[in-house]
Amino acid sequence: MDIQTSKEAKATVVTLSGRMDAVTAPEFETAIKQLIEDGNIVFVVDFAGLDYISSAGLRSLLATAKLLKAKNGQIHFANIVGTVKEVFDISGFGSIFQIHESVATALAQIA
Repeated sequence: MDIQTSKEAKATVVTLSGRMDAVTAPEFETAIKQLIEDGNIVFVVDFAGLDYISSAGLRSLLATAKLLKAKNGQIHFANIVGTVKEVFDISGFGSIFQIHESVATALAQIA
């Protein structure tokens, strides 16, 4: 999995590509934890390039959300499509997280 970050006015955008599974999910958690330690607490995660997500990936997203909640942070998801969208729908994650059609839409929703 490839993780790219960029700082926008209202949030840190984390762009994922490849596969988020038991092997790569810890890499995601480590990257996010470092960003949070650096003072970032509002995130938009762009899933446009993510081809696959496993239960380990979903667990990492939940752990990240829990960590951010404790710091009064926010996490928004964007561009969830294909098989990743199917996994989100089946798991019920669509009702747990704020999901947006695009990064721009997500950024516009952040207060």
